[in-house]
Amino acid sequence: MASTMLSLSFAAPSLHQSQKREVGCVETASLFGNKKVDLLFKGKSLGRTSMSVAVNVSRFEGITMAPPDPILGVSEAFRADTNDTKLNLGVGAYRTEELQPYVLNVVKKAENLMLEKGDNKEYLPIEGLAAFNKATVELLLGADNPAIQQGRVATVQGLSGTGSLRLAGAFIHRYFPDSKAMISSPTWGNHKNIFNDARVPWSEYRYYDPRTVGLDFDGMISDIKAAPDGSFVVLHGCAHNPTGIDPTPEQWEKIADVIEEKKHIPFFDVAYQGFASGSLDEDAYSVRLFVSRGLEVLVAQSYSKNLGLYAERVGAINVICSGSDAAARVKSQLKRLARPMYSNPPVHGARIVANIVGDPTLFNEWKEEMEMMAGRIKNVRQKLHSCLAEKDKSGKDWSFILKQIGMFSFTGLNKVQSDNMTNKWHVYMTKDGRISLAGLSLAKCEFLADAIIDSFYNVS
Repeated sequence: MASTMLSLSFAAPSLHQSQKREVGCVETASLFGNKKVDLLFKGKSLGRTSMSVAVNVSRFEGITMAPPDPILGVSEAFRADTNDTKLNLGVGAYRTEELQPYVLNVVKKAENLMLEKGDNKEYLPIEGLAAFNKATVELLLGADNPAIQQGRVATVQGLSGTGSLRLAGAFIHRYFPDSKAMISSPTWGNHKNIFNDARVPWSEYRYYDPRTVGLDFDGMISDIKAAPDGSFVVLHGCAHNPTGIDPTPEQWEKIADVIEEKKHIPFFDVAYQGFASGSLDEDAYSVRLFVSRGLEVLVAQSYSKNLGLYAERVGAINVICSGSDAAARVKSQLKRLARPMYSNPPVHGARIVANIVGDPTLFNEWKEEMEMMAGRIKNVRQKLHSCLAEKDKSGKDWSFILKQIGMFSFTGLNKVQSDNMTNKWHVYMTKDGRISLAGLSLAKCEFLADAIIDSFYNVS
């Protein structure tokens, strides 16, 4: 705490000769809010006495209050709402039909195995758990992928998808200082924060077409072509967040053509493998396509959604290189960056993944549970579309909801309309019109359809 000397003077009665001394620790309730302050009487001068007051001032006075996170802030507002009909469609976390959090049964079994084996809690190496790294890259690329067999993949366990993206951002800043990242418009809100904090300049490429509530493919291709050669193009592997709009296989081919032509480096964010379609292989199509072409590729992975390991913070950053020597060097530098950042990753979630993937029985159970979760979201998506189509008598085409995939749906509502969803209907969502279908139940679809129709037509 810094101290500031405040000088005051006031009239005072004459002091007896014996009182002509320093006086300290005087109660001054009327002036200083009943606090004790040090008063130093420096002398008497015709009934007027001067004094100095030490006032503590925080060294952090200049720090302003940060705004609430646009996504996590939705949950805070939801919790403060006492309305019985409230609905939280903001944060992307899976809920049961009863809208309760869900821990996968296969995760519980894997944790019981860990207890039975008596696994310790020793530090992991900087690159993470070896069994996890092996399992995660094989899930991503396929166990028989030539890139794995030839040792061309540098894999480092990260702090879920966010931490893996951040580590890659630090790598780009250090070794590609003249390059920039290209991110879709719109994209997951944290992408911009991550690249800003990593000091990686970024720009946006067109992605969402509000006229069709679909993909602006021509705009996307045009912007990627116009970017400086060697840019890092951030792509969503599947279930694009926030729109739920993915390119078709044919469109992915054309995107790969342009990226290869421009010598760009594709950087995939894979947060929903297996959780979007229910198939691990189908949801990895885009990444495997780029790798099969011999391109060098970055891929950040997360197990928050497909295994429900939200709080375990388990994921990885993979760099697929042109040769094994390059992969070894890249991995060494990723470890060098991770060491002062967080030293080494947590072990619990990594062991869960490794145990499930490494056990054929548990692995099959996991795939069944993923299909169940993905299936519930598909059912909710279908029901919401049916309710909108039945209730909206204008003839508006709501089929874009069915064309989207994954846990999110872009409703086409603007900020003012989204505010109406919250203020009038107590439906909590992000201001860009995105809703998380994972937080919706079949029983609530009709209510949500009423809220959307009211906001769309009655709020300009």
